[in-house]
Parts: sequence; C-alpha cells; structure tokens
Amino acid sequence: MKTILVPVDFSEYSEYALEVAASIAKKQNAEIIVLHMMGLSESFLTKDEKQEVFNAIYYMKLTRKGFQKLLDKDYLNGLDIQEVVTTNKVFAEVNELASEYKADLIVMGSQGSTGMKEVFIGSNTEKVVRTSDIPVLVIKERTSNFNIENAVFVTDFEPDTLNSFIRVRKFFKVFNVEPKILFINIPEKFMSSSEMNLKAHNFLIDVGVDNKEIKDEIIFYDDYTAEKGIFNYCNELKIDAIAIPTHGRQGLSHFFYGSVGEDVANHANIPVITFKI
Repeated sequence: MKTILVPVDFSEYSEYALEVAASIAKKQNAEIIVLHMMGLSESFLTKDEKQEVFNAIYYMKLTRKGFQKLLDKDYLNGLDIQEVVTTNKVFAEVNELASEYKADLIVMGSQGSTGMKEVFIGSNTEKVVRTSDIPVLVIKERTSNFNIENAVFVTDFEPDTLNSFIRVRKFFKVFNVEPKILFINIPEKFMSSSEMNLKAHNFLIDVGVDNKEIKDEIIFYDDYTAEKGIFNYCNELKIDAIAIPTHGRQGLSHFFYGSVGEDVANHANIPVITFKI
C-alpha cells in the first residue's frame, strides 16, 4: 500500500478518518492524499468574471484555513502528505481522482449508527462506496493508534465474492490478522448444516485456500435477518472491523438479500471496509 486518499470536509469525522489513515500510513510507509472538494456549482463558475474571482479567492481562503487546522496534528508528524483541492461537486468523481493519484485505499468518516446521510453534504460517503474501484474504509469514531485484532469477511459464498476475499486477506495482513469468514443463515434463504458446509468447502477450493485453521473458524450464524446477524455476531465477539464485498456502481443493495450491505455500512458502529466485486 503506497497511497491513501482521504476526502475531507474539515468536520470532526474528517479528523477521525485522517487519524486512522495516518496509523495505516505509518505501518505501510505510505503517502496520504488529503482531498477537499469545494462543491462549486456550474452556475457559480459561470458568473461574471470579477465576482467569480472574488468568490474563488474567498473559498480558497476558507479551504486553506481548514487545511491548516486539520493538518496541525502530532499524529501526522513524519508523514508525506499532499493537499488536493477540486471544484468538483459530485462525490462519485472521487473514484476518478483515486485512479489519477494511484491510491490503494480510501478512508472516509461517517456518523456511525445515525447513518451516512448527513456527512459530506447528503449521502456522499455512500456514493463513494458505490462507485469506488478500490477499497473504502468507513470510520465512525475517533481511534488513536488504529489497529485491528479481530475481523470478519461477510459472504454468501457466491463465486463473485472470491476475488474480494483474496483482497480482504491481503488488506488485513497489514494488521497481521486473518479475517474470519462469516455466513448469516436467514429464514428466507435457509440452508441445512450440510448445505452450508458444502458451499463453504467449494468456496475455499475455488479461492485456492487450503488452510485448516481458516476452515475450522468459518462462522455459520443463524438470525432473522442478515444485517441483524452481522451486528449480533460482531457485538458478541467484539469484532474490530467488518469487510463486505460490493457491486460497485450498482451499489451495495445487490449484495446479499436486499440492502444488507448498505445497512451494515450505514449503521455499524465499528469500521467497515468495502471491496468492489
């Protein structure tokens, strides 16, 4: 991991994300790109030239103050940090910027159990998750010296999640963690123990994993809904992070049975990292 992109709006949630990004960057000797999107509309940019220049100077001054306050933190000492400012308004374009700067990871802040809807003007964290080709780590709370000791990869054992599992394992190696595989058995898609074991067995064969410890630690958890099962299991076992595959521009709603992926990313109180299928 060489480059981490952190979109910010200078809120406290931006600081949460930046502090986590700093912890990861120190482990990986990575650069951090701090991105602020001013969100200027086209109508603003096409006003008369004098007013346009005046407004641009005003907003750039505010942005500069925001950067000075945000980046004046001890935990950033010694890190290579680059500031980027764009006039973009659509957060779906973060993926293009991530590609331009060859970022390996996006770290964003969210309000946790209250959902993503009020962070970054509307549902922009969700938009980034939906459109990103690279992993997106969503942070809900301030965490000093960010670390992960217990993580789960949530899957339905379908073939399109195989590559995500490979990438998830690679990501968690940063923390010397082998994520547990979590399958939620719900009434609408109920499977017998033998059926679940067969799907898990075939999944590991297809992904090329022949590790007895991984096989023995696969969790089959019964609950009324997939999202409740994920939350209940993670609360009971004190899981530090949840990894979930996504279908990219189709959003999280196509993963699992309905909108469970989106619900987890919106409402989990612990970090959630998404991987595009």
